[in-house]
This record gives sequence, C-alpha cells and structure tokens, in this order.
Amino acid sequence: MSAVTDRLPTFPWDKLEPYKATAAAHPDGIVDLSVGTPVDPVPELIQRALVAAADSPGYPTVWGTVALRDALTGWVERRLGARGVAHTNVLPVVGSKELVAWLPTQLGLGPGDQVAYPRLAYPTYEVGARLARAEPVAYDDPLADLDPARVKLLWLNSPSNPTGRVLAKDELIRIVAWAREHGVLVFSDECYLELGWEAEPVSVLHPDVCGGTYEGIVAVHSLSKRSNLAGYRAAFLAGDAGVLGDLLEIRKHGGMMTPAPVQAATVAALGDDTHVAEQRERYAARRAALRGALEAHGFRIEHSEASLYLWVTRDEPCWETVAHLAGLGILAAPGDFYGPAGDRFVRVAFTATDERVAAAVKRLGG
Repeated sequence: MSAVTDRLPTFPWDKLEPYKATAAAHPDGIVDLSVGTPVDPVPELIQRALVAAADSPGYPTVWGTVALRDALTGWVERRLGARGVAHTNVLPVVGSKELVAWLPTQLGLGPGDQVAYPRLAYPTYEVGARLARAEPVAYDDPLADLDPARVKLLWLNSPSNPTGRVLAKDELIRIVAWAREHGVLVFSDECYLELGWEAEPVSVLHPDVCGGTYEGIVAVHSLSKRSNLAGYRAAFLAGDAGVLGDLLEIRKHGGMMTPAPVQAATVAALGDDTHVAEQRERYAARRAALRGALEAHGFRIEHSEASLYLWVTRDEPCWETVAHLAGLGILAAPGDFYGPAGDRFVRVAFTATDERVAAAVKRLGG
C-alpha cells in the first residue's frame, strides 16, 4: 500500500482545514465556496425514477440498460450536435472522478508513457497518471509543449476547472487534428459544458471539430452539476467505439457497474431539459451577485466565462487571499491546488445556497 500512496501527492483539501476552522468561527457561520458541491434539491422527476427502480435485486450491467444507452446517444446528438451516435459510442461510468483517476491504468499506460493535461487543472488528471506509474506532464499549448512520440493520453478540459476558460472551436479543431496525426488519444472533460455564461462551449464530438468521425476522441460528461446528482455518481463517456469497447471489457472484469436505480435516474435526467434550465438560472443569479461583490472588494476576475467557479486574484499569494476570506467567514480554494501556475489566484464556487451567497456578498461589502 505504501508503494502506491508514496506516488501520490498530499490530498490537497486537507491543507484547507485550519482556514475552514477560522471561517466556521464567524458569528454568522461559514460560507463555504471551496469544494463546489451541489446544494440544491435533486429534481423530483429524477427522485421518482430512482425510487421506482429501487426494487433492483439483481446485478446491473456495466454497459447499462438499453433505455440508458438510448438516453445517452439521444442526449449526445441533441445537446452536443453529434451525428450517427450508436450504442457502441457510449459507456456509463461510476462518476467522472473514478474514470479520470483510473483511466490511464485501464488504458494500459505505464512507465515511459506520458499523460498530458492543462497547466491549471483538476488534480485528478495527475493522480491518474501517477497511479499508473506514467509520467504526468502539464501544458499550456499541447502542440508547442508536448512530444507526441511520448504522449499517450491528452486531457482537454473545456470549460475548465478551475479557470472557467472555454476552448474555442478553432482551437479544438487544431488540437484534434494534431492528435490524430500523431496517434495521441484525446479525452475531453466536458462536465461543465451546459454551464456557459459568456461563451458557448463546444464538444469535441461536434461535427465541425471531429469531422464526423469519433476516431481517437472521447468526451467525458457528468450529471453532478447540471442535475444536482453528485451524490448519485452518474457520468458517461461518448466517442471512439474501439476505445470504449476495450474499456467496457476491462470494466466488466472490474465490476465497475452503475447501480440500476442510478441508471434509471440518469434516463430521467437526460430526458428533461427544464430542470437544467431552472438550475442554470439559480447559478446565474449567484454568479452575478458574487462577481459584483468580489470586484467591488478589489478582486480581479480572469476567464470564468463558464463552469461553476470564479477564478479571482488580489495579486498576492493565494494562501494570503484564502486567509483574508476566511477572516470574513468565507472559504475559497487556493489556486495552487490546481497547479503552481495558480499560486496567486483562488477559486470561488457559486454552489452555495442563495442565503449563504447573500451572506458572502454582505461580508464582502456588497
């Protein structure tokens, strides 16, 4: 066990505990804007679907029910603009974090192979590489910064966690063409795609990007944020049938099955756009309130055109900013959690309740 844990970085959120204690001591309680976990209710139609499928005594299948695969292919075509999506082009997974962490291992990567991800990124991309004993490599521009002879897995993340940056369609086209030319497998983390504010995110599965073929590309999607289903662990992959077919066989052996009630809930969630629009409205209002208050307090906001976060700075070391906000009873995530390039930023989530967001705005002087 120690040989595995020795390969991993310190779990970053543990470092935040002293600041959390400071924020929690505020007379009006903590406003936790750090992790970004959903706080609003699971929509009723999804809860009903889960309950209706609760009597599921048998084992679920790794590939999911036919109804689930129909829901996945239908959503990918309707929402992402993809064309000709078959059941072989989709695969449910047990939450996107599990997939990110274990994908390099399941792909058979190891020493000598490189797993590349954005310079500012979700820490689990690096963790996945380290679990597989592959080499983690951060990039600003994959075409300029990476050796295509060594990179076996290229992670894209648009909209970005933590920055909220959206990759333009032309940039996606350029990266996908380069990756295909060099035989580099692309996995695009698009979990925040339905949360664009000042930009319209585009999937790598869009025909303008992929040219109508899914060869060498896979998109990762999650229902955690768009449907408040973080507790359900509902996510899926869509793209290259050959890659997904291999992953399906591996995951069958590993017993990586989405529970049957969650599969039924996913069908209901993907079949309804109304609750997604309602949740977007909630987040839009919280985002606007926090953005205005942070700017008035002296923060500068960069990128943040999409996702559930504001990427903000006071042009000082991030932990000084974390301490300053904790003194106001507000907990934010230090930017260096997402790589050394974030060491003068903090990530502020707008997933708190309306009441807690209003409390943060008041404390910031809004």
